[in-house]
Amino acid sequence: MAVSFTPIRSLLQTGTNTSSRWFSYLGLGIGVLLLLCSIQMFINIQQLLGGESPRKEGYDFISISKTITNETMGQREKNLFNENDIKEIAAQPFIQGVSPLVATRFRVELSAGDIIPFSTNMFLESLDNNFIDTVPPNFNWQEGQDYIPIVFSSDFLEIYNVFAPGYGLPQLSEATASQVMVYITCYGENHVQQTFRGSIVALSDRVNSIIVPKNFIDWANKKFGSTSDVKASRLYIKTKDANNPDFLSYLQQKNYKVNKDKTKFGRVKQVLQGIFSGLGIFGLLVVILALMLFSFYLQLMIARSKDNLQLLLMLGYSPNWLSKNVSKQFIPVYILVVVIALGLTEGMQWAFHHFAMFNRPELSSWLHWSVLATSLLLIGLSLITNYRMVKKLLYKLV
Repeated sequence: MAVSFTPIRSLLQTGTNTSSRWFSYLGLGIGVLLLLCSIQMFINIQQLLGGESPRKEGYDFISISKTITNETMGQREKNLFNENDIKEIAAQPFIQGVSPLVATRFRVELSAGDIIPFSTNMFLESLDNNFIDTVPPNFNWQEGQDYIPIVFSSDFLEIYNVFAPGYGLPQLSEATASQVMVYITCYGENHVQQTFRGSIVALSDRVNSIIVPKNFIDWANKKFGSTSDVKASRLYIKTKDANNPDFLSYLQQKNYKVNKDKTKFGRVKQVLQGIFSGLGIFGLLVVILALMLFSFYLQLMIARSKDNLQLLLMLGYSPNWLSKNVSKQFIPVYILVVVIALGLTEGMQWAFHHFAMFNRPELSSWLHWSVLATSLLLIGLSLITNYRMVKKLLYKLV
């Protein structure tokens, strides 16, 4: 027949200080609540700010340029990237790829013929296809071909639609813009000029430029610009995290200019993650201190029940059996403390999602699975800590 712990339970509670025990429970609850809330808010920040920049295969793509100062104005070579600059940037451990934006070195005029009575001097650029977010199969060009496919910036189309009414021009939807045939006139030295047909085959949310196939830019710069060595004024960077502190520090150190809108969310994310990481660490410390306080309570309980425990051991009770049963007495309390903290965390998450974030689809009203896993881990940690301590103290009495 199994031995019951109930008849001897009162022997272990004589003269104990219950205030320290309940104070440890309160501290444990506060620490668990801080820790769980910090983990959930950390995850919320990741979900809210993790996808602000256009990504391809899990990478961030941003453009950088050299900062033009009063000293470098008029010195074009100092404001362009040479081969050594590109190699140095590509060698950095936080950068997975670099591609120069090669621009035309001759005058280019764009017009839409009779459909849209509009013409303007413009530039064309080329970029490695792996760095463009939308590359259709027909984005290619061969020498002798008079048609040029164009990847057009979505921002440029939006700008056109803003000023078009003021000039009596029609506004264009994305679908209509892709149907408009444009005429690209290239002007070179000695009055050399040639007109090509072109159309928008894709819109890019990532690249603020008018992108054409690289082999066209290389060919046209030789024919109309009389040069084959064209240095880039902008580079596109492929990195796993555009908000990596090492990456941002490197750009600042080299005085490279980057669009701050591309990294502002990351800077905010770094600050918020730092705050909630600090709160999480503080909560963990409170949990540890609460467990330490409860361990002092156990030591006091066992010290005051020393004679009774020694008598039980002399009667044949096993130290292992006593350790397990003493530890079991606190399982309901630990579970209750963690469940209350978990319930409060869920209530805060629900309120945050509904009232602060107005049901944004990136977030969920329910807690992340890692928060539930942390709760179970804390319960297990508390029980194991108590069991090992009680067992150690009882073996000292043998």
